[in-house]
Amino acid sequence: MVTDYLAVDIETTGLSPEKDRMIEIGAVKYINGKAAGEFSCLIKICQKLPEKITELTGITDEMLADGRDERMAVTEFLAFAEGCPVLLGHNIGFDYSFIKVAALRFGMEFEREALDTLHFAKKLHPELPSRALSALCAYYGIAQGRAHRAVDDAVSAHRLYCAMAAEFPGHDGFVARKLSYKPRKQEPMTLKQKRYLCDLLRQNGMEYMQEMEYLSKSDASRMIDRIIFTKGKLLS
Repeated sequence: MVTDYLAVDIETTGLSPEKDRMIEIGAVKYINGKAAGEFSCLIKICQKLPEKITELTGITDEMLADGRDERMAVTEFLAFAEGCPVLLGHNIGFDYSFIKVAALRFGMEFEREALDTLHFAKKLHPELPSRALSALCAYYGIAQGRAHRAVDDAVSAHRLYCAMAAEFPGHDGFVARKLSYKPRKQEPMTLKQKRYLCDLLRQNGMEYMQEMEYLSKSDASRMIDRIIFTKGKLLS
């Protein structure tokens, strides 16, 4: 059984690593199965947070306004993750894909192996009607804390891993596997889009945030459309 790993969870605006953004990263470093450090941050985004995400996570636009910009959040997380070659999480491929795409956006690499508690649960508990993290925590009597908040879900995945390993001590499937995700190529925002976006933001008394420099062409189009829909077109 692997006992040294970084338990990780993220919260996002949606399901696409290329189109959506992380709003929270939470991680706990475990050495010999014991917590040895914690990382947690909220991340500013260049859009209004979808209402369904606020309902799910409890995270609000006001909370994100005080968060780190994406580049700083990713840089600090990668520094925290240094020396931890193995990640642990529930459906960890999802979290990994978002972190990898964000790292590449700022010219950084992120390659890891991982322990996936969802993968283990599918093998060990095919009889369960649900293998969602909340359902498995209920099955094992694990107090989940604040569900859909990053650090709490990372800790829950760690406790679930320990519970499954204790129930199936002879199982040889608790091994780390190489993670792989190939991001779709994104065209950068055009100069025309940038100028229009800057003018649109200035007209509405809104701030041009540093991370907007890394918007893709499609990201910029969506952001411009949102502002026009809520604030109106650019006045000539």
